[in-house]
Amino acid sequence: MVFVLALCNTGDHLTTLIKVKQQLMATTTTAIPEAFQIKEEIHQKTYLVNGELRKWDGDTSPVISTISSTEEYAPTTLGSVPDMGETEALEALDSALAAYDKGQGLWPTMKVKDRVECMESFVKKMEQKREQVVKLLMWEIGKSKPDSYKEFDRTVEYIYDTIEEYKQLDRNNAKFEKHDGVYAHIRRGPLGVVLCLGPYNYPLNETFALLIPAIIMGNTTIFKPAKHGVLLITPLLEAFQSCFPKGVVNILFGRGRTVAAPIMQTGKVDVLALIGNSKSANALQEQHPKSNRLRLVLGLEAKNPAIVLPDAELDLTINECISGTLSFNGQRCTALKVVYVHDEIKDKFLKNFAEKVDGLKFGNPWDDGVSLTPLPEPDKPAYIQELLDDALAKGAKIINKKGGKHFDNYIWPAVLYPVTKDMRVYQEEQFGPIIPVLSFQDIEEPLDDMAESNYGQQVSLFGKDVYTLSPLIDTLANLVCRVNLNSSCQRGPDVYPFTGRKDSAQSTLSVHDALRSFSIRTFVAFKDNNLNVQTVEQLMEAKVSNFLSTDYIL
Repeated sequence: MVFVLALCNTGDHLTTLIKVKQQLMATTTTAIPEAFQIKEEIHQKTYLVNGELRKWDGDTSPVISTISSTEEYAPTTLGSVPDMGETEALEALDSALAAYDKGQGLWPTMKVKDRVECMESFVKKMEQKREQVVKLLMWEIGKSKPDSYKEFDRTVEYIYDTIEEYKQLDRNNAKFEKHDGVYAHIRRGPLGVVLCLGPYNYPLNETFALLIPAIIMGNTTIFKPAKHGVLLITPLLEAFQSCFPKGVVNILFGRGRTVAAPIMQTGKVDVLALIGNSKSANALQEQHPKSNRLRLVLGLEAKNPAIVLPDAELDLTINECISGTLSFNGQRCTALKVVYVHDEIKDKFLKNFAEKVDGLKFGNPWDDGVSLTPLPEPDKPAYIQELLDDALAKGAKIINKKGGKHFDNYIWPAVLYPVTKDMRVYQEEQFGPIIPVLSFQDIEEPLDDMAESNYGQQVSLFGKDVYTLSPLIDTLANLVCRVNLNSSCQRGPDVYPFTGRKDSAQSTLSVHDALRSFSIRTFVAFKDNNLNVQTVEQLMEAKVSNFLSTDYIL
């Protein structure tokens, strides 16, 4: 399978270009394993609304992979999905509203153990689709085989963990409290209708990190998959349809502006759950006529820095920075998107880091040992080139030899130094394979930059001296929400809080926190007198109220 395109924007001689081309081609396996071959296209003709897998006869959009399945490079058509509009969007909204039924619906009033059984049934059916989903993860977004399996397995584990956390939450609430002569039975209740929009870089895991806790807490949902990573949802449609009451999960296909906007404009959505960029989130919020009533659960941009101190363990630091900047080609909100290196070790760091970047293997997702894979967005290499051109014009240099070399569906990671604040690569979240490096003499320089930044998700801090690290940790904890010591930034483990300051996030996602993000504390209270005590005792004995219950779920 041929990937290299003979493009050169740096004026290299033809002999050098041919040599680099041969080196890069040598890293790519030509044969596609039979298990991962696309033998027939998937044309999705159904969508899920009101508990029905409805047939779609309207317009469709092709799903195209940037990975080639032929010797001569050509994008691969994987299939197609419905291109839906306002009519279908409002049908899905009506379905979700009817299922919630002003809080009287079957799902929001259902016993906790019954909702748990529905979710357990779903995840068991989901596990049966592992190979199909993983195959589509590789083809649709270019995620490596190990990372694709990891994403699926991590999502399954997340669902099981969410079920257990939900049980524990209910156990903790299976009691009455009494203060100042008033009894209270306090639980967490659903918020209503949730519009869920996930990202393309983790189209299964991060999408389900929104969708699963929203569902299990008793909300009804409308879900639209991301632009890339859409077909991989289709093997799970039947599981959603068969495991939950009608209207609880509604799945649409189409463009966000044509599907999500009409739903928001009605003002009938109670929660916007979105992982993506702030422009999309702001545009959707503005569509809602009663924004003060809209709960937001948002995971947005980040510009997570690495700060490398003079005493950093260099080999460990470089390995962690490679992982942080280039895992899944840097297409992660948790990626390291700018690296600050102290002047004392700048030269050695840049030399070793550049060599390490050039030593990475590019290939198809199923190739053994591959680190760099095709970019799912066809226009991403051109965007990265724009950032490169801007930085080079303003004084930066490409430190690594392969930096900026083009493939048909890729551009080799470029290590840029020195980077200044007027460069686009410093200002924008690049979300791709380009690594800006700045040096500093005074630690206040990166600290000031972080304080001025629009983002505040995480930081990676590399060093050993405890007297230097201690005040830095105390300061950084007030600028971001996670300080990674001698480690790259990441989301997991999923039991830890995942959020951000400023424009990076709103609400907290983790197994524990997500259940709270998609619910609200609500309770039944009564004064301590004979009438109320007798009435509540009778309610408990009759076991007719699903809310007023002290049953303990094992």
